[in-house]
Amino acid sequence: MQQVMQEAWGNPSSLHAWGERSALILETSRIQVADLLNVSPETIVFTSGGTESDNLAILGVARHYARPRHLIISQVEHSAISEPVRLLEERGWQVTRLPVNSQGRVDPSDLQAALRPDTVLVSIIYGQSEVGTLQPIEQLAAITQPHSALFHTDAVQVAGRLPIDLQRLPIDLLSVSSHKLYGPQGSGALYVRPGVDLVPLLAGGGQEWRSRAGTQAVANVAGFGLAATLAAQTLDPEAVRLRQLRDRLFDRLADVPGLMPTGDRLHRLPHHASFVLQQSTDTLNGRTLVRQMHLAGIAISAGSACNSGRSVPSSTLLAMGLGDRQAQGGVRFTLGHHTTDADIDWTATVFQQVLSRLTEDLPATSALPQG
Repeated sequence: MQQVMQEAWGNPSSLHAWGERSALILETSRIQVADLLNVSPETIVFTSGGTESDNLAILGVARHYARPRHLIISQVEHSAISEPVRLLEERGWQVTRLPVNSQGRVDPSDLQAALRPDTVLVSIIYGQSEVGTLQPIEQLAAITQPHSALFHTDAVQVAGRLPIDLQRLPIDLLSVSSHKLYGPQGSGALYVRPGVDLVPLLAGGGQEWRSRAGTQAVANVAGFGLAATLAAQTLDPEAVRLRQLRDRLFDRLADVPGLMPTGDRLHRLPHHASFVLQQSTDTLNGRTLVRQMHLAGIAISAGSACNSGRSVPSSTLLAMGLGDRQAQGGVRFTLGHHTTDADIDWTATVFQQVLSRLTEDLPATSALPQG
């Protein structure tokens, strides 16, 4: 990226040599991202990240219709899907939110039953970022295919972690993000199956096949492309290694009192482990654990959102059947290239110590079941 910024500063839409140099880098990166998904380069639209890719998929389809129609999502979508869908709902669109089981997984029969003649889009997340569950995407897309509706999936957590073959999967639109596979922040892509037409979110030039106006961030895209190539080179062995580390963490924390794993253990992202406090309180919740682990030099994430400094229940955990209190007690651990067995063991030890200390500090009344 540094080399590109120094040597390829031209506008890739310009016809002079400096522009052509940038255009070559841009199209090389497009090939690299396309190769990761096993598609042709002209199906890749570069964006600013997963959120824009999701919005372009949802709103780019919806804007084709003068009158509101029907679309389907799940109850465990990322906010980059649920929020634009909510905006459409405010404008009169009919929305079906498919339920999930206690592991956060959609039942394909529910999708089959929800499809209507006026359904124009189905969007189901591939790998859930909060609880790690993988959806039966191939089956869900196959159910949608005979209907007139398009099928989109947010694959931000999956791309670069598990193989995605869009020559085989009957998917019309798929979102990916650069920084989830060690590329730079601020870069992403949307796969658009040939024949699918989207109304752009941005008006302006004709960049990105007239789907996304604006001069491309060439250095970011170059970093994204190289990251995609590196991810593809190590995809299978790295997934095996990460699964082993993930399962080691699950095993190390299996007997911790009051701590329950969340998500589907079989159909799961290889780099993801998540848990919930069964008796979360105002003073002992996911955000408390994040802060305490940070003091020990370990970065984890809370499974619940934060609104104005106040913990609120996770909509994902609520959809999986947990109570309000429990849904504030979710945490997740994500593993990467540099994670080792020693890191897992140290993290598990520190986490148990933190949880034990915080539990001891609670007043006796907090031990009552809540949620």
